[in-house]
Formats: sequence, C-alpha cells, structure tokens
Amino acid sequence: MHTISTFEEYQKTYQDSIERPEQFWGDVASHFQWKKTWDSVLEWNFEEPHITWFKGGKLNITENMLDRHLESRGNKLAIIWEPNDPKEKFVRLTYKELYERVCQYANVLKSLGVKKGDRVCIYMPMIPDLAVAVMACARIGAVHSVVFAGFSSHALADRINDAQAKVVITSDGLNRGAKQIPVKRVVDEALLSCESVEKVLVSNRLGWIPAMKKGRDHWLEDELKLVSKECPAEPMDAEDLLFILYTSGSTGKPKGVVHTCGGYMVYTAYTFQNVFQCKESDIFWCSADIGWVTGHSYIIYGPLLNGATTLMFEGVPTYPDPGRFWQVIDKYGVNQFYTAPTAIRALMAHSIDHVLSYSLDSLKVLGTVGEPINEEAWHWYHLHVGKGRCPIVDTWWQTETGGVMISGLGNVSPMKPAHAGYPLPGVQPVLVDQEGKEITENNTEGYLAIKFPWPSILRTTYGDHNRCKLTYFSAYKNLYFTGDGAKRDDNGMYRIIGRVDDVINVSGHRFGTAEIENAINQNKKVVESAVVGYPHSIKGQGIHAYVITKPGIEINDLLREEIIETVVHQIGKIAKPERIQFVEGLPKTRSGKIMRRILRKVAEGDTRSLGDTSTLLDPLVVDDIIKGAESLVVVR
Repeated sequence: MHTISTFEEYQKTYQDSIERPEQFWGDVASHFQWKKTWDSVLEWNFEEPHITWFKGGKLNITENMLDRHLESRGNKLAIIWEPNDPKEKFVRLTYKELYERVCQYANVLKSLGVKKGDRVCIYMPMIPDLAVAVMACARIGAVHSVVFAGFSSHALADRINDAQAKVVITSDGLNRGAKQIPVKRVVDEALLSCESVEKVLVSNRLGWIPAMKKGRDHWLEDELKLVSKECPAEPMDAEDLLFILYTSGSTGKPKGVVHTCGGYMVYTAYTFQNVFQCKESDIFWCSADIGWVTGHSYIIYGPLLNGATTLMFEGVPTYPDPGRFWQVIDKYGVNQFYTAPTAIRALMAHSIDHVLSYSLDSLKVLGTVGEPINEEAWHWYHLHVGKGRCPIVDTWWQTETGGVMISGLGNVSPMKPAHAGYPLPGVQPVLVDQEGKEITENNTEGYLAIKFPWPSILRTTYGDHNRCKLTYFSAYKNLYFTGDGAKRDDNGMYRIIGRVDDVINVSGHRFGTAEIENAINQNKKVVESAVVGYPHSIKGQGIHAYVITKPGIEINDLLREEIIETVVHQIGKIAKPERIQFVEGLPKTRSGKIMRRILRKVAEGDTRSLGDTSTLLDPLVVDDIIKGAESLVVVR
C-alpha cells in the first residue's frame, strides 16, 4: 500500500480521491487478500442512511492481519506487552506466535458453541489476552463488543443485554497503578440480569480464585490445552458485522455503533500507515485502552494489517512515577507515540525532571487523540517530548468514523498548534451554519459535517437503525453531522472547538448528559438533575451536576457522596461529577425544556452574557443558581 511522502503528493492524492472516490478506494482495497473480489465499490445514500462498501466482496480481516504476514514476517514482533509493574516480565509475540494463539482462542470459542454472527462481550484489562480475544472473534465471524473494564456492573449489563451477547470473556482481576480490581466480580454482578449469556471465559491475570459458576464459567488456560493451533478463517461478506462498540449519546441508553469487515479494514490500515508514517522496523505505541475505539483501530487492527509492531501497555502514566511513559519509550525504542491530551496535561503538572531523565531519541512522530489539544500542552509535548524535532499529528475522529478523519501526516504536512489540520484522502468535511447551509469561505467557524461516505463510516446503531438516522443524518439534509463545531483558517486547516450537542468529553471519554442525569436521578433523595460540562485544566471537561432534592432532605457532604456513589454504580468512576450543586429549581422554558446554555455559562463562570431569560418559566431561579455556584464545594 502506497504511503504519501510529500505535501504536494498529499494534495494531488486528495484531489484524486475526491474526484474519483470509487477508483481511489478500490485501488487501496486491492492491496489486501480477498476470497472474492467485490462487485461494486460503493452504494450509498445519507437519507435512510444506507452505505455499502465493496459489495459482494468476501474476506476475513484476520487473514490480512496474520496469515498474509507469516511468510515474510513470521518471526517479526507483532505485539509487545509492557505490564503495569515495571519489575514484571514483559511479553513479546511474533506474528507466528500471535497467529497460533488467535487460532487457539478461536477454537475455544467454537468449542463453547460460538458461531458466525454471535455476539461476544469482552470485559478485560489491557493484557495480551484482550487483543487475542478480539482477533479470535473476527477469525470465526463472531461479533466482538469490548467494554472498558472501568465500567460498572450496571453499565456492563446494559451493553450485554443490548447486544444479546452469548459469551463473556473476562479475567480474575486487573492491575491499575497501585490498585488491584476484581474484574470477575463485576461480571458476576452484571450477569444477574443478563439471560443471553451462556458461557464465561476467565483469563488468570492476578492468580486469584474468584467464584466460578459450574457449567457456565471456564478457565481460559484449561480450555486452550484442549484445542489445535490451526483454525480456518470464516469467509465474511464485506458488509458483515465486525464489532459493536458502545458510546454515550444524548439519551440515557448507550448506543451500539456498528462497524463492518471490509470498509473498516481498508480505512484503518490506510490511515494508520499515512498518519503515522510507520516504517518496517518501527515500534508503534498507542497508549489508549482497547475498550475505546482508539485501541481497536490503532493498537490492534491498523498496525497489524500493516505488519507493524504494536506496543500494548497495562499501566497508567504516573505509576510507579510520572516518568513511566518516557521510561517505556526508551526501553523499547518507540518510534511513534500516540496518547491523549489529558495524559499530557496530567504529566505537565509534575516536575520536568521526569521527562529530562530519558533521551527519547528514538521518537519520530507524536500523536494526540480523544479531544482537541490546547496550545500550552501542544508546545510542552513538542518541546520536551519531541525535542522540537518530532511532528505532532493532532488527530480528529470518532467511534462512529472508525478511523482518523482530519490530521497531519507524520512529517509530510504543515503543523499548527491546536489544529487537527487537513482531511485525509477520501474525507470531505464541510462547515455549515445552523440552517445547514454550507460555508465555503475560509477563516470561518461552523458546525462540522461530512458530505460523502468513507469506508469505515458507521453502518447503523445495533438493533435501532432509526436512532442512527436521527443522531447522525437528520440534523442536516444529505450530511453526516459530527456533533462538533470547528474553525477553518485561511489555509483551509481545521481546528476542532468541541461538542455542540449534549455530550461531555471527559479525558477523551464521551458521556451523554442524559446518561449521567438518569444515574443521579436513581438516588431516592433526588427529584431532578441537570448535567453540563465545564472547562477542566486536566480532563478537558469536568462534570457539573445541578441537583434538586426532595423536600426535607438535609444537604451535606454525605448526600454528595451518596450521589457520586449512585453515578459510580450506574456508569463507573470515569463519569463521577467534579461538582454537585444543590438548587431549588432549574431554568426551564414554559414548555418544560431545561435551558442548558444558561447552566453551561454558570458552570464556566461566565454569567455576564446569559442571553434573554425572559422566556423562562421562573427567571429568578437563575439568580439563585449563580449565587449557589459562587460558594460551590468541589468534589475530590
């Protein structure tokens, strides 16, 4: 597959991809192994929406990740795994070893009755078994649904039930910094309300002996001893489901974003190679968790489709000290490093000596993902980590897009702090005004939408196609709406300026306000709540909850803790509100709609420009909210 090497070549390639998109993506796809070539490259409309890439094509994505590399790269490292504790032994798997392991796992799944099309939920720590389990599902045509192992049992149960998963793959526990967390116990709690699950496979990470339900629960190691290291790859249609990944939306119920085999393969492979400019001998490290789409696309699929060496990290950036990232980079000679602005800002708060203790001279490309990076963090990253010589690719994309959409390409593209840059070949972004009219001039701001499909665009939301249509394709006619606002500078470079819908981006994790409100309202002392995001120096956005309690309830720190506990139980610690403000009422229109714009302004400390409040049912409620915000207790 060709890698763009100059900016002039990017400009020509981009123009070709827009003028002849089917020929362009057909050429890219031809570099892969297909069991049957497609009948047509693309059929689409954004009204239903209906999008089909490589119709009639047959393939198995794992043959392109593993089998086709065996002859030339069988002894090359595929995965390096660095454990949470630097004193523990790391793991290295060659392509041949990874192939055999994936085949074994696939055979275990088959022995448990898993067939093509069955859904398998994976709730695991960042250990090699997680990556192998993902590929084992793809090998036999099962649909994987990875759930981040920080979600609560309630949130896990919601995702299992929505997908009607047949099998859950998990572990006894996990390491996270200095903590050890009982993962299997969370699964057991979730399964009390999940009737679809027939079998649970348990990987032994900590050497614990959790409760095992006879007939349902199986130790992975025991099952692996019984199966072969060969497993034929299931022929899959290009549009067969590859995975479901749940993301929060503007309603309380998480939505299962669906990606399919052919288009996702082609797009993640192409974007990985061009954004990161990875060479044959390079070591690539994406520090994300596989529970999020970044881990799917740029720890597992993108790198392995290109025959690259990908590093998986179990730990956290500050354990055992804030130099851990840099220690790992020097230990393995990492060439491309891809992390979140949240992690960079957290490390900026510590002594610069933690960075200066390491040479970092192997680095060629730095990347950021999950949210727009602020200029201060951009300059710190560029100067102290990249030593002023490494380009930063500030990648913009979403769970729904499957792969990077707007970004620099390694050292090929011009850089501008806090700007994502230019669209990748085949990606056609537009800025529109509130009415959906395209804004064609540069040096302007608007709502970011996409006017033409790319191969890894989401196909639907699992079990509810109408929700997909309403969420992404109904705001503006014949456009995919991203939910983000953006600016375009004089040179056509894009800068993402954040969410414009009811979604909060906390440390790169998206939460629908309704999902958090639903959790808070589960507390029996709460009548109603409203949640907004506000600027947070480390996390990008923090969560500010406005809460109305029942009459006679005493408001104190204990009640705040109770509400936090409710959110943690329903969703997980990552959704914990930073601020809880008890209020007498909420700013509502006469039709009962909460004016979140006003709540957002108060949370941001900007009360001078609240706009017209005369349409509110009770305008005086705003004054009370402002007064309460000034004396607010911040939850630690």
